[in-house]
Amino acid sequence: MIIPEALAHFQNTKNNNGTMNTSNLFGLLDLVLTCVGHHNYEVAEVTFGFWYKLSEDPYHANDDDRTIKFKPYIERLIGAVCRHCQMEPYHEGVLEESDDFAGFRSRVSELVKDVVFIVGSASVFKHCFYSIHGQNNLPWEVTESALFIMQAVAKNILPDENEVVQSVVESLLQVPESAHAAVRFTTLLLLGELGEWMDKHPAVVEPVLHCVLRSINDPSLAVAASNSLEAITSICRDHVKSHFDILLQVVSALVTLPIPTETAVRVVKGVTKVCSRLPDHQIADALHQLCKIHVDELTRICQVENQSKVVAKTSSDPVYWLDRLASIFRNLSVNAKKSEQHPCQLAITFTWPCLSMTLDKFQTDRRVMERCCRCLRFALRLIGHQSAPLLQPLVTQMVRLYNAHHHSCFLYLASILVDEYGSENDCIGGLISMLEALLPRAFQLLQEPQGLCHNPDTVDDLFRLFARFLQRNPAAFLHSPALPAIFDCAMQAAALDHRDANASVMQFLSELIHTTRTREEKLSFELRDQLMSTMLRPKGPILISTLITASIFSLSTCSLPNVADVLLEFMLVDRQSISSWMEQTLENLPRQSPSGCVAVRPEQLQDFRHKVIRAETSLELSNALRDFSRLYR
Repeated sequence: MIIPEALAHFQNTKNNNGTMNTSNLFGLLDLVLTCVGHHNYEVAEVTFGFWYKLSEDPYHANDDDRTIKFKPYIERLIGAVCRHCQMEPYHEGVLEESDDFAGFRSRVSELVKDVVFIVGSASVFKHCFYSIHGQNNLPWEVTESALFIMQAVAKNILPDENEVVQSVVESLLQVPESAHAAVRFTTLLLLGELGEWMDKHPAVVEPVLHCVLRSINDPSLAVAASNSLEAITSICRDHVKSHFDILLQVVSALVTLPIPTETAVRVVKGVTKVCSRLPDHQIADALHQLCKIHVDELTRICQVENQSKVVAKTSSDPVYWLDRLASIFRNLSVNAKKSEQHPCQLAITFTWPCLSMTLDKFQTDRRVMERCCRCLRFALRLIGHQSAPLLQPLVTQMVRLYNAHHHSCFLYLASILVDEYGSENDCIGGLISMLEALLPRAFQLLQEPQGLCHNPDTVDDLFRLFARFLQRNPAAFLHSPALPAIFDCAMQAAALDHRDANASVMQFLSELIHTTRTREEKLSFELRDQLMSTMLRPKGPILISTLITASIFSLSTCSLPNVADVLLEFMLVDRQSISSWMEQTLENLPRQSPSGCVAVRPEQLQDFRHKVIRAETSLELSNALRDFSRLYR
């Protein structure tokens, strides 16, 4: 407790410019560094909070002369924690992530990244390298800890650095296979961190890639090699595209490697970015091969009759392959002309039957359905309107499966379809039919006891779908006979205290009210007038009462800006009516808080009403709602 209290004392004795008074601070730093130098790394770790706080002073002071005074102390700190990061000489293999010492080293890395600006990343990088370079009899654990600190700061090295990084990379490539596994592991991670530098020095990319590929089949190095491969393929993709066939083989072999699923997905992401850089005439075939690896495995899983053999996060799990496919469609970037066939269309058309089969096979599994819809979402976004041939079979299957199992991810996918095709006259009729086919099951779910509270995802995705219709084709949506029921559902859901769901409901209400003052060429005057006369004005008093009451008694403070957006939109349409409805609402509010105390006086009610009616911005309304709601809490 002495160290934090000492720092608090110095923080409380600041100069006029807000920086700490350093007259006695440097004596304290010597004392703290003595603790850092203790043989037990847990004692050193006690001081980390001190160094985090200390680094804020030179950072905010922005004074080079002042920063220089701290430099020798930070150099000593980094040297000390580097020694603490040394593994035991008898340690075999690499550290397990769950190991306490691995956790300590991770916290050291974060500390070094936080304070290194005081001494400079290049300076630390050079010092660590020169401390081990040319030392033939250096213990392996000393070499590894220096490489570990270099890895922590490597991303800060400028890509145009020409003094030492070239020598570092050459030395790393010469690390023999007989070296300790931990040294080779950290070497691979360090190479990955130097990706931006390598992108500016393409001569080293190929030998580094070969080094990584040689290591990826080693069980003890597979994780580090995969992380490094992902960095190299993502950053240096223009320089490795000639090796795409080899990278395809790596993707195919990922299932055999002892690496986490998340790491494998990142490798697929990197290889996909390389695919994006291939010549236009090669992309279609390359993408087909990349997708086929995963489609074949998914097809095999779907053909297994016994679903009990599916084990999460293994190759028997469809999610294992769906996440990789989603990564492909999400990260592929191709500039295609609208008048030409998209180079990815054939691959997505090839993938669709497998995805459709997966939807049917695992229709009761919400997790698989969500991942499959996510994969389809990225595929649809990738090729845009050229996915039209899939529209009819996809919508038919979505409606059937949603009515059977009410997975809300189908509502989200429906909103993607509306976003892509809602402005197309040839498609809007089918999309409205899709909406009307989805609504009965959704409304049935939300009308159950506590249905809104128990199904916030459905509320979120359903009202996002409604809002997309209003954004893409308001006229078609407003002509739907389901609109009155949709509006009534929105008023009920307005009091749901769920951040995402409430945001979607309020966005829908804002969009709906906004259509009454949209440009005439987008929406006829007759339709706008009908919306006001048959829905917004008759139901306006209930809506205003619901919004105000929910803001006071139901909603969290973070949801009030969304309510403010709806109120502002409504006032831009009819401020006079809002004033009258507000008065009615406030008259019906209780004058006491739930505890029985007097919550609000008549003058406070009038003050709140005036603030709301006079507000010109959403922020003013949000502040008024927040301040008034506090009277009841």
